[in-house]
Amino acid sequence: MQGTYDRLRVHTFASWRDVVRAANGRIAKNHRRAPAMREARKRFYHEMLDCHQRHQDLVRTFRL
Repeated sequence: MQGTYDRLRVHTFASWRDVVRAANGRIAKNHRRAPAMREARKRFYHEMLDCHQRHQDLVRTFRL
């Protein structure tokens, strides 16, 4: 999922909402509202937010 996060082109200091908005744009239109895909969407959003948090922690640690 790291590669997908990198393709979101979200700045490290962007808010979690910006990450979710960008991730929503990466989901196929027919899957965005499909009830059967709800758990997969949640998992995808959580993975993108986890990657974002790791990037923020890395920047804070090394003050990049």
